[in-house]
Parts: sequence; C-alpha cells; structure tokens
Amino acid sequence: MTDIIDRLAGVRPGGSVDALRRHRPATRDNAEASYHALFTVIDETHASLAERAAVAQFVAALHADDVATAHYAALTREATGDRLDDVIDRLAGAARTTGPYGDYPADGPLTRESVPGPRFAVDDEVRATLGGRLGAALEHAHLLVFRPRESSVAALARLADAGWSTDGIVTLSQLVSFLAFQLRVAAGLRLLTTEDAA
Repeated sequence: MTDIIDRLAGVRPGGSVDALRRHRPATRDNAEASYHALFTVIDETHASLAERAAVAQFVAALHADDVATAHYAALTREATGDRLDDVIDRLAGAARTTGPYGDYPADGPLTRESVPGPRFAVDDEVRATLGGRLGAALEHAHLLVFRPRESSVAALARLADAGWSTDGIVTLSQLVSFLAFQLRVAAGLRLLTTEDAA
C-alpha cells in the first residue's frame, strides 16, 4: 500500500525507489503518521480541516509543486465545498517568489546578511472571502516559507489577534514545517522515480 509521499512522488510499488524507501521503515511510517495526524484523524477545535487544507494547498503552490498542490486543492474543495481552492490558487500564484528573505536586527552581528524581498499580505477584499483567521494563517505560512528569520513574537501575536489559539498556532507551525519536509522528500524521490522508469 502506497503512502502519501509515494503518491506525490509517483513511486511505483515494487520498484527500486519503493525498495529504497522500505529500507527506512521508521522514517516512512513516521512521515505517514504525521500526515494523518494533521489531515485525517484530527481535533478541529483549534484548526479546522478546511484551514489546514487551504494552508497546505497554499504552501505546496508556493513551492511550485503541481502534484502536491492538486492533492491539497482536492482536500480544500472537499472541506470547503468548492469555495476556496481557486482563491488560494490565485493568491499563491501572486505570492510565489524565491528567497529566503528577511532582516536581522539592526544592531546585531548578522545585519549585513539581511536580504530585502517582498512581503505578502492578503488584501481586504480577499480577506473578506477567506475570513480573518485564514488570511492571517496564509500570511504567516508565507513568512515561514520565505522569511523564516523574521518569525517572532510579533508575528505570533498577529495570529492571536486574528483568533488563533496557542494550540492552533502550534498546529499551523507544525503543518508548514511538515510540508517543507514532505515536499522536498517527494521532489527528490520524483527525480529518482524518473530515473527508475528510464
């Protein structure tokens, strides 16, 4: 039975890449368990499935991973009734950039390594469609993907101001961190899978 990373990477059951993954069963099982903990067997008290799916779709699109974006867009459609996936897709397309960017403290030893770059903000019209919580979550996800050095107490306070609880903020941060891992592993395996098929 294939897991989510296998599906995203196009790993063929019984192939050499599948065999390679099976050499590290704990890693494979833990990654799959993390996916299920974030998207299937969940307590929605602090972060709904719709919010999780929309953030995941946004982050996958920021990474320009079409396969993962399609997967999480399907989850968004399922959770929101076709309401948000197009909005998320357009937002991510406009917000995609390179990086990392960010500023170090002006009086610190790393100031000269600061890199200017775009800051993502959801406009009021789109925020009215998404809701304040999801708008803030997407802004925070963009910060973690492209400006991680600027993650701060103030950034977390903006989430709290938008209605995110401490547990919800932790879940959101875990989600973005997991996706960074999942998408990179899937991208690497996809390269190996292409070679395996050749």
